[in-house]
Amino acid sequence: MANFLSPQGPVSMKMLLEAGVHFGHQKRRWNPKMKQYIFSHRNGIHIIDLQKTLRMLDTAMEFMTEMVAQGNKVLMVGTKKQAQDSIIHEANRCGAFHITTRWLGGTLTNFKTIQSRIDYLVHLEQEKAKGEFTRLTKRESLKLEDTIRRLNRHLSGIKEMTDMPGVLFVVDIGKEHIAVAEARKVGVPIVALVDSDCDPDQIDYPIPGNDDAIRSIRLVSAKMAEAVIEGHHRRLSLETEEVTNLDPVADGTEAATPEVEVAEAPEEIPEPVVEPAPTLAALEALARAHNNPS
Repeated sequence: MANFLSPQGPVSMKMLLEAGVHFGHQKRRWNPKMKQYIFSHRNGIHIIDLQKTLRMLDTAMEFMTEMVAQGNKVLMVGTKKQAQDSIIHEANRCGAFHITTRWLGGTLTNFKTIQSRIDYLVHLEQEKAKGEFTRLTKRESLKLEDTIRRLNRHLSGIKEMTDMPGVLFVVDIGKEHIAVAEARKVGVPIVALVDSDCDPDQIDYPIPGNDDAIRSIRLVSAKMAEAVIEGHHRRLSLETEEVTNLDPVADGTEAATPEVEVAEAPEEIPEPVVEPAPTLAALEALARAHNNPS
């Protein structure tokens, strides 16, 4: 893989020009549906309107960021030689999945079958790591190692993709027409770099630009990776905010102590007045008064 630094910072018209994003294909190879994105032509080559490219790139990046912030995974696809290094580098940088060798038919429309092959690959690698291959004959061991290499060639970039991706980023929708068709069939939105010979109507978020030049592919792929990274940051921020809202002590404020209703003390019941027992002299006096009424 080539060693290169991903273009950093906001995209400018100068960056697009230096990367050759404005160069389309020969006039005779153009797709009339791209007319609205063509600025002019020079020496028989269509020149793409970079003002529209810049605007549509910003729109695509914001969409990508929002989708990732919502928890969606991104699959980056570019199997042409000029795109492979950039796609692998940027996908690894932003934590996206990638396909750069050959799109396996059914990757999206028959995902369960693809997942079974991934599971088989992971199983073989685990068995090899545990030393199980040493119990086999040399021929059997070599055969399984060859199977691992072959499966990794096509599946290494999606080995951890346990569910359908939420977004597809594609370089050269002509070459990747099967991937585009499958994504449209299952309803996965597509962001793509579309050249002057492409049909932009197939793409949800087209980015008009040169899909053949390495520098052009590198620039647009890097911006997509930045959008994915921003989406991860935005999602993390939202999750942190939710946790903070659930824990009132986390923001430095004390949790309010619930008021306890204090029952009023019952009224005091007066103790009964107990008269002292009459003395013997008093009883005798009462008896005399009873016997000698006046």
